[in-house]
Amino acid sequence: MRSLLTSSDEPEGAAHQDRSTFQTRRRAKPLQALNPSVCLLIEQAVADLPGNVPGVRIGFAPALRAMLAVDGPIGGVAASALGPDTRAVRAVLFDKTAARNWALGWHQDRTIVVQHRADVAGFGPWTVKAGLIQVEPPFAILERMVTIRVHLDPVDATNAPLRIVPGSHRLDRLPEAIISHVVDARGERLCLANRREVWLYATPIVHSSRAADPPRHRRVLQVNYAAVDLPPRLCWRGL
Repeated sequence: MRSLLTSSDEPEGAAHQDRSTFQTRRRAKPLQALNPSVCLLIEQAVADLPGNVPGVRIGFAPALRAMLAVDGPIGGVAASALGPDTRAVRAVLFDKTAARNWALGWHQDRTIVVQHRADVAGFGPWTVKAGLIQVEPPFAILERMVTIRVHLDPVDATNAPLRIVPGSHRLDRLPEAIISHVVDARGERLCLANRREVWLYATPIVHSSRAADPPRHRRVLQVNYAAVDLPPRLCWRGL
């Protein structure tokens, strides 16, 4: 597992996490990867998901739920960072192909998916996307979230690797108008990954990706984890 919970002077360090904070070491450690049999099970579980959209929620793939639990091979990585109260709150399979070879500009992931809309101070604006109720929560909630990326295909510099801005997760919610300036000031890192590698990063980190060139499969299972309860009248939707 490689962690991207890094500060501006620690561009790609491996992280040691306790249950209340993230403490970043300055040198990378050897990567951890999923067992080949676990990776095969994931591939089998997502094989029947709809293939005509860029990102597909895996709520329709119940075989993955045990793997995403805190005692599973994927959820355990998140729990090591956030603690035993960690829960998977969103999981999406992204599959870039020649037919669906999109690019994504610099941005922060700043919305969560909830069961119902409720007017709660600090939550908003609200949107509905693909029938799912989404809202921007206070940044304090995003700070208690991590994102796991499980790579089902090798990702070199030409296969649309994740691009991140080191340390940007510590800058609070950024107005979209200044994100490009943050990128220029702090620089970027490419997250090159081998098949079966598991990466972890702070959910609000500024990130982007280009289209693959040449186009080919780039399957990534991306799971958001949280270790915080929402206030009364709001509930995580979950997977």
